[in-house]
Amino acid sequence: MDPALLQICDRYGVFLRREAEALGYHDHAISALVKSGEWRRVRHGAYRDGATWDEMTKEQHYAVRCRAAVRQARTKVVLSHKSSANEWAAPLWDVDLTYVDLTRRDERSGRKEAGISQHCGTILDGEVEDRDGLFVMSATRTALEVTTLLDVEHSLVVIDDLLHRTLTDPERLATRYALMNDWPETLHTDLILRLADARAESVGETRLRYLCWAQRLPAPEVNYEVRDESGRVVARVDLAWPSLGVFVEFDGEIKYGRLLGDGESAKDVVVREQRREEMICRLTGWVCVRVVWADLARPRQTADRIRAKFVPAAA
Repeated sequence: MDPALLQICDRYGVFLRREAEALGYHDHAISALVKSGEWRRVRHGAYRDGATWDEMTKEQHYAVRCRAAVRQARTKVVLSHKSSANEWAAPLWDVDLTYVDLTRRDERSGRKEAGISQHCGTILDGEVEDRDGLFVMSATRTALEVTTLLDVEHSLVVIDDLLHRTLTDPERLATRYALMNDWPETLHTDLILRLADARAESVGETRLRYLCWAQRLPAPEVNYEVRDESGRVVARVDLAWPSLGVFVEFDGEIKYGRLLGDGESAKDVVVREQRREEMICRLTGWVCVRVVWADLARPRQTADRIRAKFVPAAA
């Protein structure tokens, strides 16, 4: 790979056709390099070295396409909406990454074409941040913008994460939301902000909490602390209904990966989790319901399974 082009990639994330041509690459040479896989065409007129591209994740591929779109824009733009959320490393669970979201800085009307959704809107002071030379919307504005594109569940996944990492907070969200009267597609933004919770630590936990709300289960306690006889905190459970005698734990592969100690296997983690569950049940007298990813795709059945464990008298 040409060192000069690699240097451009290191700085901008992608190199453009005009930059390759300035270094002496003609049409046939570019076509041959793309065909061989040494170069990868990110979008029309934009490229990345094949070796790096092949090692990237789906989100990293999207980030490269976003950088290409910004570099090729014919007016001043800011990366926004889900594209900005990706730059803030927010989880884009089940989100279509076909289009790059750009907001024009001249407040002129945008359009959707060639893999780009252009948005228009007034940008307030402090809403644009420079992240390694790339202008993106602030985490607060990004969170609100996402609610105009995604439904409640998908938006919550993004906002919970931004809140959990303290990249924004309820006060900033509420203040900016109060100025959004003229924004389109904001019918459920208020609901999403009321449901958002900074205590959620994963996509699975957010989706499980949303499942409880959508299936009209009582509102659970999030990341509930369990104490022993002396009052010392010995465990935290994902969701709990203390008065109903039930707690729920979400079992995801990522969660188990976090719990792996040095030299431990997945089996070791499972055994330790079983002992932890037994301890919690002994201390509280509650019943545990375990939920996995597949259960989230069966919301009504999963809610019925949780509801069936509630203490009858309390329920």
